[in-house]
Amino acid sequence: MPGSAIGIEMNYGYPGSFTRSIDTIITPRTLKSIITNDKETEDPVAFGEPVILNADNTYSRFGSEGTAANFAGIALREIKQATDYYTGAGNYIPGETMDVMERGTIAVKCNNGTPTAGGKVYIRISANGTIPNGVVGQFEAAADSTNTVEITNLRWKTGKIDSNKVAEVTILTRVNP
Repeated sequence: MPGSAIGIEMNYGYPGSFTRSIDTIITPRTLKSIITNDKETEDPVAFGEPVILNADNTYSRFGSEGTAANFAGIALREIKQATDYYTGAGNYIPGETMDVMERGTIAVKCNNGTPTAGGKVYIRISANGTIPNGVVGQFEAAADSTNTVEITNLRWKTGKIDSNKVAEVTILTRVNP
């Protein structure tokens, strides 16, 4: 009877999981919470998503206002105590303290392009209908004109990507204290 194996190679982890801990800096801050008319106006931040640092010492989701200069790091995956069984699974909700990797290597989802070892890392800041997998506030390995911004202190670690589109990035230096 011939032998067989399930799968070809291992996955690279879950978005937001730190993958190499030699040179890691993690900083906890609150995810900004703005309440207008009894409604939260800030979005949750999923594990493995980029964040920006606000002037009031809080984090916000990296979106259309994101730049290389206000990039603060990447939200770490945490085992959290359930305080609300309907929200907060796999992400941080506004008002929570969140851990953000400011330097080190972490698993993230790459929605567009193929990472190369030491290659440039981009974050989408506006939608482009010709790239359906491009999600605003998510990582990509290919530039898309003014729709993406290069984060100059980020590099793809190995250039490998798994079947779930998870790859490793290394944050070389801290941008914001």
